[in-house]
Amino acid sequence: MSDGLRDRDFGGAELHEECGVFGAFACDHAPHLTYFALFALQHRGQESAGIAYLGEHGSIEATKGMGLVGEVFDVAEMATWVSDAAIGHVRYPTFGSSNLQNAQPLLVTTRQGALSVGHNGELVNASELRRRLQDAGAIFQTDSDSEVIAHLVAKATTLDLPDAMQEAMADLRGSFALVALAPGTLIAARDPNGIRPLSLGALNGGWVVASETCAFDAVGASFVRDVEPGEMLVITAEGVQSRRFAAAGRPALCSFEYIYFARPDSDIQGKNVHMVRKELGRRLARDFPVDADLVTGVPDSSISAAIGYAEESGLPNEIGLIKNRYIGRTFIQPTQAGRESAVRLKLNPLRRLIEGKRVVLIDDSIVRGTTSKHIVRLLRDAGAKEVHLRITSPPYRCPCFYGIDTSSSAELIAARNDVAAICEAVGADSLAYQTVEGLTEALGYDPGDLCLACFVADYAVPVPGQCCPLTPLSHEQSQATASRKGDSDE
Repeated sequence: MSDGLRDRDFGGAELHEECGVFGAFACDHAPHLTYFALFALQHRGQESAGIAYLGEHGSIEATKGMGLVGEVFDVAEMATWVSDAAIGHVRYPTFGSSNLQNAQPLLVTTRQGALSVGHNGELVNASELRRRLQDAGAIFQTDSDSEVIAHLVAKATTLDLPDAMQEAMADLRGSFALVALAPGTLIAARDPNGIRPLSLGALNGGWVVASETCAFDAVGASFVRDVEPGEMLVITAEGVQSRRFAAAGRPALCSFEYIYFARPDSDIQGKNVHMVRKELGRRLARDFPVDADLVTGVPDSSISAAIGYAEESGLPNEIGLIKNRYIGRTFIQPTQAGRESAVRLKLNPLRRLIEGKRVVLIDDSIVRGTTSKHIVRLLRDAGAKEVHLRITSPPYRCPCFYGIDTSSSAELIAARNDVAAICEAVGADSLAYQTVEGLTEALGYDPGDLCLACFVADYAVPVPGQCCPLTPLSHEQSQATASRKGDSDE
């Protein structure tokens, strides 16, 4: 298990996604644009950041470092980075250790020339591919699954880079939204199931790609379209060429992109994240009402859902928890007392608002239950008369193998407890989860067009040697179970 799951015990939600990527081609001051875009994507990865850009005489220059975007790059030094093509990456590791060696974009020299690669997602066949490549003589410099992509390109049967990338990606299984930079070419690609988002934008005659559209807003670009599952874009001086490296597979966009990962101001496949989260809150209010005095959301990902719950229920929406934004991810304490102190520093209840009130607390998920327990206790210590917990996602009962740091069912409280037991464990007066039906309707998707594996144990891409030990649920079974358990808690 990575250290990130421990860190989430100190306040806020309990999930981390792997990365965010950005690329700019034929754009003035491309490295600087990438720098600003990475600030917009910082929420997707806070372990490391990097920028690679085209230098003189066909070279690729790269700067990477551990920490946040503002800590890694020297603005004065960046003034010397003159280039019209660059890619950037912010990382949170789910495959590979947390160190500078694994920071991206990776920079390699292959038979096809200089190449830099940034990857968001997780390859479920990375270990198999790595063994195969090592048996053929490949020497790896990192333990990141992203390096596998570079080695596959180097071993391709063609010297033409786009053809080599297309050949390499045909071997990949799992989730990936990637950008690759070579002299004269920017390549962007999305996995055949579309698990991770990736979009194309335009800027002053040039082109940009990003994990989220909020990065386009940060640099003044306009959204053009989403990259399709199984599609590779080859961007050169001639424009954008679309290629298919694989047929589109079963649609499996990660539902947590809407629930938690993406910024509220981003649009994913034509749907605004803030509006979707508001609808998730409205659906909870309709399905699981409660007699209370006010609604509050856990900052930041649940604020939109809390607004929706309040609007639908007619209860006032209040800022009940204040988040301290100046405590970084390195604030990790080894003891239980230290962890509880960290929660109190990172989240502080507004006592004069909470005291004596019946509070509806909105959060996006319960993973291990530790954070929810701490937040409920914070509200009670602030004088809350009752705390009713409402969760915008269904019970998180199975591990994710596509880029979220929950690799074991043993970590998941819903894998071994029913809703009543979880309610008691976190200390709430009542607890209700979103049903799968409520989730998919609020998101505006058919259930078969989303990845819901963490809720129903139905994986779109088979994972060698891994599975959820729980019995897979059909859509109908999941909503009946969730509704029945939710109703019993009321």
